[in-house]
Amino acid sequence: MRFSSLDGWLSWQETLHPNEIELGLERVAAVARGLGLLPAPFLAITVGGTNGKGSTVAMLEAILRAAGYRVGAYVSPHLLRYNERVRVDGTDAADTALCEAFERVDQARGAISLTYFEFATLAALDIFCRRGVEVVVLEVGMGGRLDAVNICAPDVAVVTTVDLDHAQWLGNDREAIGFEKAGIFRAGRPAVFGSADPPASVSAHAAAIGARLYRFGQDFGYVQEDDHWRWWFGQRQRHALPLPALRGRSQLQNAAGVLAALELMAERLPVAQGQIREGLLEVRLAGRFQVVPGAVTLIMDVAHNPEAARELASNLAAMPAAGRTLGVVGMLADKDIDSVVVALRARIDRWYPADLAVARGASASRLVAALAAAGAADETVVPSASVATALAVAQRDAVAGDRIVIFGSFHTVAAALQRPV
Repeated sequence: MRFSSLDGWLSWQETLHPNEIELGLERVAAVARGLGLLPAPFLAITVGGTNGKGSTVAMLEAILRAAGYRVGAYVSPHLLRYNERVRVDGTDAADTALCEAFERVDQARGAISLTYFEFATLAALDIFCRRGVEVVVLEVGMGGRLDAVNICAPDVAVVTTVDLDHAQWLGNDREAIGFEKAGIFRAGRPAVFGSADPPASVSAHAAAIGARLYRFGQDFGYVQEDDHWRWWFGQRQRHALPLPALRGRSQLQNAAGVLAALELMAERLPVAQGQIREGLLEVRLAGRFQVVPGAVTLIMDVAHNPEAARELASNLAAMPAAGRTLGVVGMLADKDIDSVVVALRARIDRWYPADLAVARGASASRLVAALAAAGAADETVVPSASVATALAVAQRDAVAGDRIVIFGSFHTVAAALQRPV
């Protein structure tokens, strides 16, 4: 074996390919065929979109597991441990399983160079095949059409939302990005669009390839009724469903898309009402409007693009604090920092921008400039050299009844989770 530790494999993979991101399927598909991973021996649900992917994957996984299926889930990025990216029956893959899968991928690739994400995708599919899962839920890393996950043909594809993110690779408007997201659709197979305003490119691509597109608000939707909700799909309805255990105003919309995908798989993956209820009540996902109660409430959210920031602002408005809202923010430099700050400007009373100590991390000074442009007063902005320091300063400044919101990146939330309390 090339490396005996997971850290060794991951450090090597980070330097193997000349580009951190290189979209395209030829290389990764060739290695997958060499490993005998294609066509996949399991049913697959692929989830793409700008926001809501993680929540959608988590709910699908929870409901399918409640129904007794052997389920694999592949997600990215991880928060604390790489192992979180690959789950079988709700359990993260062990270091040994990942190392053995990486070795098989390395042997099969020959002279083909793979990116870090491509190695991860192939290892996940290899583990799922060897563990004999019945169904996998695959989260697209970026885009869809040329993302490594797309080598696996989904039995149903879900696109949650389309908004501006990853413009360098996907395009500068919703139509261009929508076309890339819709690339996970397959001819003759159903596709779900999880919000009410699909770009024309999404519908056009589905029609062009002969994929049947089901749209939120048109073909399916929900009605909230006090502390429960009703789901509809054409003439079919499910009544008295519990609210998902995940917090946030968009989670019912995500859940409606989840149930639409399951409805379209019902002949091969039947799921009963009680199993849906169990899955919705049991689902867990860190870093998505994750609330830690206390005298000073902590809220952690990986929101890192304008759409997600607007959603976070809406969630904060729906859950007002007795005191102030303090915002600890760290972001990647290639994100739309200015728009994220503008979206949250009215909801945060005092800001704690931090340097993000990763390769693409933005400096606190860049965040300070965005806050100044958005009209934040100098005395309300306290920059720090790290997320941990920013959080410590915010906690020192906070009094009972205040809340601290930690957001801007998976890296930001991870740093907060790793800081000793």
